[in-house]
Amino acid sequence: MTETALAPTFQIDPTAQDALFRGARSVRAWSDEPVPEETVEAVYDLVRWGPTALNTSPLRLLQVRTPEARERLAAHMGEGNRQRVLDAPLALVLAADTDFHENLGELMPHMPGAAALFADDLATRERLSRDNAHLQAGYLLVGLRAAGLDIGPMSGMDASGIDVDLLAGTSWRSIMVVLVGRPAADNQAHPRAARLDFERAARAV
Repeated sequence: MTETALAPTFQIDPTAQDALFRGARSVRAWSDEPVPEETVEAVYDLVRWGPTALNTSPLRLLQVRTPEARERLAAHMGEGNRQRVLDAPLALVLAADTDFHENLGELMPHMPGAAALFADDLATRERLSRDNAHLQAGYLLVGLRAAGLDIGPMSGMDASGIDVDLLAGTSWRSIMVVLVGRPAADNQAHPRAARLDFERAARAV
Protein backbone atom coordinates (compact mmCIF):
# COMPACT_ATOMS: atom_id res chain seq x y z
CA MET A 1 0.00 0.00 0.00
CA THR A 2 1.37 3.43 -0.86
CA GLU A 3 2.01 6.29 1.57
CA THR A 4 -0.66 8.31 -0.29
CA ALA A 5 -3.23 5.63 0.40
CA LEU A 6 -2.26 5.51 4.08
CA ALA A 7 -2.15 9.28 4.63
CA PRO A 8 -5.89 9.82 5.36
CA THR A 9 -5.61 7.56 8.43
CA PHE A 10 -3.02 9.76 10.16
CA GLN A 11 -3.89 12.40 12.73
CA ILE A 12 -0.78 14.47 11.92
CA ASP A 13 -0.03 16.09 8.57
CA PRO A 14 2.79 14.99 6.22
CA THR A 15 5.08 17.78 7.45
CA ALA A 16 4.85 16.47 11.00
CA GLN A 17 5.24 12.89 9.77
CA ASP A 18 8.48 13.83 8.03
CA ALA A 19 9.77 15.74 11.06
CA LEU A 20 9.16 12.81 13.38
CA PHE A 21 10.07 9.92 11.10
CA ARG A 22 10.90 10.12 7.39
CA GLY A 23 13.15 13.16 7.46
CA ALA A 24 14.55 12.86 10.97
CA ARG A 25 18.12 11.67 11.37
CA SER A 26 20.34 10.62 14.26
CA VAL A 27 22.80 13.47 14.78
CA ARG A 28 26.54 12.90 15.16
CA ALA A 29 27.82 16.50 15.42
CA TRP A 30 26.20 19.24 17.47
CA SER A 31 25.87 23.00 17.71
CA ASP A 32 26.42 24.65 21.10
CA GLU A 33 22.79 25.80 21.47
CA PRO A 34 21.67 24.78 24.98
CA VAL A 35 18.69 22.58 25.82
CA PRO A 36 16.84 24.07 28.82
CA GLU A 37 15.61 21.76 31.55
CA GLU A 38 12.15 23.27 31.06
CA THR A 39 12.08 21.83 27.54
CA VAL A 40 12.99 18.35 28.75
CA GLU A 41 10.33 18.62 31.45
CA ALA A 42 7.68 19.67 28.91
CA VAL A 43 8.54 16.73 26.66
CA TYR A 44 8.39 14.29 29.55
CA ASP A 45 5.09 15.79 30.70
CA LEU A 46 3.65 14.88 27.30
CA VAL A 47 5.14 11.44 26.70
CA ARG A 48 4.54 10.12 30.22
CA TRP A 49 0.97 9.45 29.09
CA GLY A 50 2.07 6.69 26.71
CA PRO A 51 0.91 3.25 27.82
CA THR A 52 3.03 0.77 29.78
CA ALA A 53 2.19 -2.66 31.21
CA LEU A 54 0.20 -2.24 34.43
CA ASN A 55 0.98 1.50 34.17
CA THR A 56 4.39 0.70 35.68
CA SER A 57 6.00 3.80 34.11
CA PRO A 58 9.57 2.78 35.03
CA LEU A 59 11.53 5.17 32.77
CA ARG A 60 13.84 7.53 34.64
CA LEU A 61 15.97 10.35 33.20
CA LEU A 62 19.37 11.50 34.40
CA GLN A 63 20.27 14.84 32.82
CA VAL A 64 24.05 14.95 32.52
CA ARG A 65 24.82 18.66 32.29
CA THR A 66 27.93 19.61 34.27
CA PRO A 67 31.38 19.22 32.67
CA GLU A 68 32.49 16.93 35.50
CA ALA A 69 29.49 14.63 35.13
CA ARG A 70 29.88 14.66 31.34
CA GLU A 71 33.49 13.48 31.68
CA ARG A 72 32.39 10.69 33.99
CA LEU A 73 29.72 9.56 31.55
CA ALA A 74 32.07 9.71 28.56
CA ALA A 75 34.49 7.40 30.37
CA HIS A 76 31.83 4.66 30.28
CA MET A 77 31.00 5.07 26.59
CA GLY A 78 32.43 3.15 23.66
CA GLU A 79 35.44 4.86 22.13
CA GLY A 80 33.50 6.12 19.11
CA ASN A 81 30.83 7.71 21.32
CA ARG A 82 32.98 9.49 23.91
CA GLN A 83 33.63 12.75 22.07
CA ARG A 84 30.00 13.00 20.99
CA VAL A 85 28.92 12.79 24.62
CA LEU A 86 31.32 15.62 25.47
CA ASP A 87 30.21 17.76 22.52
CA ALA A 88 26.41 17.49 22.69
CA PRO A 89 24.47 20.22 24.52
CA LEU A 90 22.75 17.61 26.70
CA ALA A 91 23.22 13.92 27.44
CA LEU A 92 20.38 11.93 28.97
CA VAL A 93 20.96 8.61 30.66
CA LEU A 94 17.72 6.68 30.29
CA ALA A 95 17.22 4.18 33.07
CA ALA A 96 14.74 1.58 34.25
CA ASP A 97 13.67 1.81 37.89
CA THR A 98 13.62 -1.69 39.35
CA ASP A 99 11.66 -0.35 42.33
CA PHE A 100 8.81 0.88 40.13
CA HIS A 101 6.41 -1.13 42.27
CA GLU A 102 6.73 1.41 45.07
CA ASN A 103 4.66 3.82 42.97
CA LEU A 104 1.89 1.41 42.04
CA GLY A 105 -0.39 2.58 44.84
CA GLU A 106 -0.55 5.92 43.02
CA LEU A 107 -0.34 4.59 39.47
CA MET A 108 -2.82 1.70 39.93
CA PRO A 109 -5.34 2.85 42.55
CA HIS A 110 -7.89 0.47 41.05
CA MET A 111 -5.71 -2.50 42.10
CA PRO A 112 -4.98 -2.25 45.82
CA GLY A 113 -2.05 -4.37 46.89
CA ALA A 114 -0.36 -4.31 43.46
CA ALA A 115 2.95 -3.25 44.97
CA ALA A 116 2.99 -6.28 47.25
CA LEU A 117 2.79 -8.61 44.25
CA PHE A 118 6.29 -7.48 43.17
CA ALA A 119 7.93 -6.68 46.48
CA ASP A 120 9.80 -9.99 46.79
CA ASP A 121 10.31 -10.71 43.09
CA LEU A 122 13.32 -8.72 41.90
CA ALA A 123 13.77 -10.82 38.76
CA THR A 124 10.27 -9.98 37.53
CA ARG A 125 10.73 -6.32 38.45
CA GLU A 126 13.99 -6.17 36.49
CA ARG A 127 12.35 -7.70 33.41
CA LEU A 128 9.23 -5.54 33.54
CA SER A 129 11.17 -2.37 34.23
CA ARG A 130 13.54 -2.87 31.29
CA ASP A 131 10.82 -3.88 28.84
CA ASN A 132 8.61 -0.93 29.71
CA ALA A 133 11.43 1.61 30.06
CA HIS A 134 12.48 0.74 26.50
CA LEU A 135 8.88 1.29 25.42
CA GLN A 136 8.83 4.68 27.13
CA ALA A 137 12.20 5.53 25.61
CA GLY A 138 10.60 5.26 22.19
CA TYR A 139 7.91 7.72 23.23
CA LEU A 140 10.59 10.07 24.57
CA LEU A 141 12.61 10.06 21.35
CA VAL A 142 9.56 10.96 19.29
CA GLY A 143 8.57 13.58 21.86
CA LEU A 144 11.98 15.25 21.67
CA ARG A 145 11.68 15.43 17.90
CA ALA A 146 8.17 16.82 18.25
CA ALA A 147 9.68 19.64 20.33
CA GLY A 148 11.98 20.52 17.43
CA LEU A 149 15.06 18.88 18.92
CA ASP A 150 17.45 16.43 17.33
CA ILE A 151 18.62 13.27 19.02
CA GLY A 152 21.47 10.80 18.99
CA PRO A 153 20.50 7.60 20.82
CA MET A 154 23.31 5.19 21.63
CA SER A 155 23.78 1.93 23.48
CA GLY A 156 27.54 1.53 23.01
CA MET A 157 28.38 1.88 26.69
CA ASP A 158 29.33 0.09 29.88
CA ALA A 159 25.90 0.13 31.49
CA SER A 160 27.05 -1.45 34.73
CA GLY A 161 29.81 1.16 34.99
CA ILE A 162 27.28 3.96 34.57
CA ASP A 163 25.07 2.38 37.22
CA VAL A 164 27.90 2.15 39.75
CA ASP A 165 29.21 5.64 39.00
CA LEU A 166 26.35 7.97 38.09
CA LEU A 167 23.38 6.00 39.44
CA ALA A 168 24.95 4.79 42.68
CA GLY A 169 22.57 4.45 45.60
CA THR A 170 19.47 4.25 43.39
CA SER A 171 17.32 1.47 41.96
CA TRP A 172 17.82 2.92 38.46
CA ARG A 173 19.56 0.76 35.84
CA SER A 174 20.77 2.42 32.64
CA ILE A 175 19.42 1.21 29.29
CA MET A 176 20.73 3.82 26.83
CA VAL A 177 22.23 7.29 26.45
CA VAL A 178 20.48 9.89 24.30
CA LEU A 179 22.22 13.04 23.12
CA VAL A 180 19.89 16.00 22.61
CA GLY A 181 20.24 19.39 20.95
CA ARG A 182 20.53 21.07 17.58
CA PRO A 183 22.76 19.72 14.82
CA ALA A 184 25.92 21.40 13.63
CA ALA A 185 25.93 22.73 10.06
CA ASP A 186 27.54 19.41 9.11
CA ASN A 187 25.87 16.89 11.39
CA GLN A 188 28.05 14.05 10.01
CA ALA A 189 25.01 11.90 9.35
CA HIS A 190 25.45 8.89 7.12
CA PRO A 191 23.40 8.75 3.90
CA ARG A 192 19.83 7.74 4.66
CA ALA A 193 19.66 3.96 4.94
CA ALA A 194 16.75 1.78 3.83
CA ARG A 195 14.09 0.35 6.11
CA LEU A 196 12.22 -2.91 5.65
CA ASP A 197 8.90 -2.54 3.88
CA PHE A 198 5.62 -3.82 5.30
CA GLU A 199 5.63 -7.04 3.28
CA ARG A 200 8.95 -8.10 4.82
CA ALA A 201 8.22 -6.90 8.36
CA ALA A 202 4.66 -8.08 8.92
CA ARG A 203 2.51 -11.14 8.52
CA ALA A 204 -1.06 -12.07 9.36
CA VAL A 205 -2.42 -15.27 10.84
